[in-house]
Amino acid sequence: MRRSNLPAEPNRFVGRAAEQDQLARMLAEFRLVTVVGVGGVGKTRLALRAASALQKRYVDGVRLVELSALRDPGLVAHALMEALGLTDHTVRGPREVLLEHLAELRLLLVVDGFEHLVEECAGLLRELLAGCPGLTVLAAGRRPLRVDGEAVCTLAPMGAADARELLTGRAVEAGAPPAGDAQALRELCRRLDGIPLALELAAARLPLLTPEQLLRRLEDRFRLLDGGRRGALPRHQTLRTAIGWSHELCTPEERLLWARLSVFAGPFDLEAVEYVCGGPGLPADRVLDVLGELLAQSLVSREDTAAGPRFRMLGTVGAYGAEWLAALDDTERMRRRHRDWYMGLATWCELEWFSPRQAEVAAVTDVALPNLRAALELCLESPEDSMLGQHLAGTLWFYWAGCGRLSEGRHWLDRALGASSHQPVALHEEARLKALWVLGYVAILQGDPTAAVAALHECRERARITGNAVAEAYATHRMGCMALLSDDLPRAEELIGRALDAYREIGELNSNVLMGQVELAMARAFRGDLEGAVALCAEVREVCEERGERWTRAYALYVLAYAALTDGDPLSARELLTECVTINHAFHDLVGLVLAIELLALVTAVEGDPAEAALLQGAAMPVWQSVGLPLFGSAHFNGARALCARQAGELLGEEAYAAWYDEGERLSVDAAVDRALAERRDTAVRGLAGPRAPRPFRTGRAPVPDTRKPAGSPTVSGGEAAG
Repeated sequence: MRRSNLPAEPNRFVGRAAEQDQLARMLAEFRLVTVVGVGGVGKTRLALRAASALQKRYVDGVRLVELSALRDPGLVAHALMEALGLTDHTVRGPREVLLEHLAELRLLLVVDGFEHLVEECAGLLRELLAGCPGLTVLAAGRRPLRVDGEAVCTLAPMGAADARELLTGRAVEAGAPPAGDAQALRELCRRLDGIPLALELAAARLPLLTPEQLLRRLEDRFRLLDGGRRGALPRHQTLRTAIGWSHELCTPEERLLWARLSVFAGPFDLEAVEYVCGGPGLPADRVLDVLGELLAQSLVSREDTAAGPRFRMLGTVGAYGAEWLAALDDTERMRRRHRDWYMGLATWCELEWFSPRQAEVAAVTDVALPNLRAALELCLESPEDSMLGQHLAGTLWFYWAGCGRLSEGRHWLDRALGASSHQPVALHEEARLKALWVLGYVAILQGDPTAAVAALHECRERARITGNAVAEAYATHRMGCMALLSDDLPRAEELIGRALDAYREIGELNSNVLMGQVELAMARAFRGDLEGAVALCAEVREVCEERGERWTRAYALYVLAYAALTDGDPLSARELLTECVTINHAFHDLVGLVLAIELLALVTAVEGDPAEAALLQGAAMPVWQSVGLPLFGSAHFNGARALCARQAGELLGEEAYAAWYDEGERLSVDAAVDRALAERRDTAVRGLAGPRAPRPFRTGRAPVPDTRKPAGSPTVSGGEAAG
């Protein structure tokens, strides 16, 4: 994890030197500092600037969590986990995970845009500050959090000199001539109360209007509001006036797009805008040009993301647009269009997950998450739409399971399945069945067999009654997966084999189906049938290469590496596991990642480096704590770990083994991955990785029949597991 996730500044920071110094002093004295002020006064920009300047104070970094796009109070803790780069696959509550992670860290957490979630946010921060002595919080919002020990920094508008520098600088950036009437510029700054957002909106107009013309138009609007009386308007009214004045200067198409864009909850792309916002009064083929005008007027900003360029509307500007949308009596229609677009996007992502665009799908879904949450919220607001919520939560299975989002996926699946529906039974049933098997899948990976059994049993029984062969196959498959993790290998083979037969019969082929084949291969490998396991995974690998699929491919590589190591070829095992670790880390799939690191530790021990093996075992343990019960509590999956611990411990001695293990346990996930992927340059070590290398899961070279368990295999007890 990077030490900071603070965004790059979009343009030059102007002024506020005294305020930065004040914040630095307050953060040295208080552990919770809240910057408050009217909308548009620059709270967020100042907080980010101060946090960036103070990074060296915090050895574990600075992290930003943005809450403005969040609507569900139940996701506040999830948002903090996301900002901290935490992935937790267990059924532990996110507060517990946060407390454990932050307990020993010295870190600055910047919390922005919390005012609409103040109760949930205040309670969470109060608990974290009490339990994590090295945590400092810098918050920015329109009101204090009202938490004991909070220090409040009230941010005033800019002084005259800073305001003029901001206005003229932004005007030049927008293309205005550098010179202008100094008196008119000073008066503009005064009339706009030095509020940065109001100044930036005015600056965007200076390429078209002279300062005198702009001031004259602005004065007319102020006069309407104050009835011609002398005296200043309240500052919140000044900003609203400036925004309203910008609104008046827009064309009818620009005003309409401004209003319609307010339904987006986070970054959005052009295609989404064209679908959602195009329509009466604004043809889709006009959206690009009109959006460009709003961008030029600083009403919309552009940002680069992992999924490509996206646009965003500032919260204050968006709120004004939402009022206009409500005045047009068009809010509900636009929210439904927004929901429909993101349901379509989720469907496209599910289909493209089984393709060479898998990494792109992960990035697109990540960036779209705030809007997907808004779509889910709308689905669950009324009983008649709950079926849509179940459909959307189920469609996103690839994101919940494949991209490290199990905890949030569980949140939405539980909510969706708990909602009643007024839809016709047949229409509702298909969506519910899919949500049920996805919930079962998520619960298995979280180590919650009780919830998994309940969901999968209901799914299978209802699927049989309604004749839904697809849902029945998925439920059977996941029951087999649960048997695999609980060491019931014969039942795992029977259930997964039955599911695979059903998939073939109905023509189902996707990442889930291939994963079933890998899971069947694992069961066979653990029973000693390496030849059968290799054949299954070689077929999966071939299909993945044809389709460009990487996520399931990583699990197939794990089984092939297990077979290679068992067959005395650690060099091939290392090569396979290196790719496996790389893929799983890219997708934030901690289950696949930690399994690969565990097996890589044994490879390292076999190669003759017990210290590095012990370190990798130590590095795996914190990941298991995020995943759930280490090695799923399975003797079969624990075999490699137990054997590695025994071999490394015998060579190093108990004290040295513990020291290397402890060093690994202190590594972050990113550092553990870097260590696992580090090029091994020791030629003496490489010399061991030849055809005569030890066979860790066998006592000799003779093939092992399926009916007996290989000596030293994961199915044989013995050896001490570290940790």
